[in-house]
Amino acid sequence: MSEWYYAAGNDRRLGPLSSNDLVTEFRQGRIGLETLVWREGQPQWQPLADFSSELGLTGDTGSVLPPPLPVGPVRAPQASAPPPKSGLSGCMIALIVVAVLAIPVIGILAAIALPAYQQYVVRAKVASVLPVAEAHKPAVSSYLAREQACPGNDDAGFEAPERYAQGSVASLTFGKFESDLCGMEVILAVPGTSKVDGKALWLEYNPADESWHCSSEIEDKYLPAQCRG
Repeated sequence: MSEWYYAAGNDRRLGPLSSNDLVTEFRQGRIGLETLVWREGQPQWQPLADFSSELGLTGDTGSVLPPPLPVGPVRAPQASAPPPKSGLSGCMIALIVVAVLAIPVIGILAAIALPAYQQYVVRAKVASVLPVAEAHKPAVSSYLAREQACPGNDDAGFEAPERYAQGSVASLTFGKFESDLCGMEVILAVPGTSKVDGKALWLEYNPADESWHCSSEIEDKYLPAQCRG
């Protein structure tokens, strides 16, 4: 059984958890699709959205109630502290020296961490469109089985591409690919991120084995694992 860990803040990880416990954390709103998770065998931390199909998170949004308001006696105002003595103590001088020496180190760490964080944010936005598209898979397969043809946005039960816009999805188009397979084309809306904004992600349905194949024109490093290659 897989044991999972997830990132909580910039320097904490929580776990190990079973797959069921990880799903419970998501459904109770304590983690989201963008939360970084890891289990033995993974080369690196990945967004929870990469494992949404495996864990059965498709269509879940998670919810959690706000914590109760604090209850207790109101504290009486405290007397103001006397003005500090002039001059710097030895401890204060030491803290200033440490802070000055730490500034270059912080700058180096920020230069390394910022690009990685930006890439993670973009990947999370791309991954968030998959649950939107996957919700329409049954409609595509059912239409094909019934009509022996690929559905289009003009067919009964389907709407115009822009009517499916939500979150990072700009439009969703149904039709037939050059492979003669039916499927969907998702156009992403991620303003300010030219690497993915306006780019396409494709989901093709193969009725021979009832499988779906995900591909895209976006660079693999921004895609969920099942859409790379």
